[in-house]
Amino acid sequence: MCRQWFSELEPLGISNGAMRVRVGSPVQEGYLQRQCAAQFNEALQAATGRLIPVLFVRNGEHAAATSTRTHPALGTICDDVVISPDHSFENFVVGPDNRLAHAAALAVANAPGQAYNPLFIHGGVGLGKTHLLQAVCQQVLNESPDVTILYVSCERFTSLFIDSVQNGQCGAFRHRFRDLDVLVIDDIHFLANRDRTQEEFFHTFNTLHQARKQIILSSDAKPDEIPDLEERLVSRFNWGLVAEITAPCYETRLAIVAKKTKMRGLHLDDEIIEYIAATVDRNIRELEGAITRIQGHAMLGDGTIDLALAQRALGVTQRDAPRALTIPTIADAVITHYDVKLTDLQSKRRQRSITLPRQVCMYLARKHTRHSLVEIGGYFGGRDHTTVMHAVQAMEDRQRLYEQIRRDVSAIEAALAIHTRPEQRQAHAPSLDDSAEHDTQHQR
Repeated sequence: MCRQWFSELEPLGISNGAMRVRVGSPVQEGYLQRQCAAQFNEALQAATGRLIPVLFVRNGEHAAATSTRTHPALGTICDDVVISPDHSFENFVVGPDNRLAHAAALAVANAPGQAYNPLFIHGGVGLGKTHLLQAVCQQVLNESPDVTILYVSCERFTSLFIDSVQNGQCGAFRHRFRDLDVLVIDDIHFLANRDRTQEEFFHTFNTLHQARKQIILSSDAKPDEIPDLEERLVSRFNWGLVAEITAPCYETRLAIVAKKTKMRGLHLDDEIIEYIAATVDRNIRELEGAITRIQGHAMLGDGTIDLALAQRALGVTQRDAPRALTIPTIADAVITHYDVKLTDLQSKRRQRSITLPRQVCMYLARKHTRHSLVEIGGYFGGRDHTTVMHAVQAMEDRQRLYEQIRRDVSAIEAALAIHTRPEQRQAHAPSLDDSAEHDTQHQR
């Protein structure tokens, strides 16, 4: 649970029977009070032998009550959403798969109600939508502490609305959700099939939008793909900016793993970071889970983290695991074999002495890694996916026709010591049908 920003906490001493600890922001205060108070209390009791509570305060002020309800920006209504100080713009890794969403969120944080309203971010599970939403909340709070932000899940919005109807408190509900500066709702797709809740949210949306108050929404799908969502809501969700986040590419995953391990105070060799990024390729949440498992396995031993431990932690044994090949590793082997430079492979040069090694790289990357055509093309100078498809087909044809090329490819594979299981070769081998598409970019 320890994070880098924990070092910023400042003990102020014991007074009136409590240990006061200064924090740097209201977000840190709320997070610590709700998520970490018990652990801090236990640690202080172990250190002093006395039952002394820990109270988190800002700028030396008197400690607030033990609930974040005292600060409207941390959720005066909702108790189930906690803004994590880890989810800041500084800790968000920007890549080609999330660049638009990140830029839009930053613009909204700098000018709420003026840049994009609403801001609608959509994408699969665990890709960073919640991180961006919370980053906006933190930046707005840090720059304007008096701004009223309400951050809730759609499920919570729905349950509060139902409770207000049953208890005859619709007026209070509307006051809470409409007298705001910023409304942030996570997983808005849960409005599907909820006619009365959609009606209420429609009027809430109109009230806030007309008052130029910022609305930020996240969803697993874009507005027009949310089932059973009223057309008028779909139209309003498209008023501002709709930004998609897709699964991170290999380079982005590398940066994410490096960032997450640094935040946890872990020091991993590049080989291990590359292994994690190559093995876990679905979403950021699974990357974090992989790091947690590796850290847990290390704590059970002597604390040393090596590649063998990482493989065991992720459910792979040294004996039957294929080597975690990466595009850079393949490129290095090809560079050595053909005596070329990486800058040449990533350049626009089309001499045969460069194009052949480049196509060998693309072919081997497609055959022996899980990277997509787009990811492979991106590594080699931002080339189109059809260029990779053409390279794969060309190398298959050339190996059938030319003995020397077949020997070159075999020698490079031997140098890489590739040991793939049959089912993996079948799963990751490029499809001949997919590779047959004509490469217009290559022709140009």
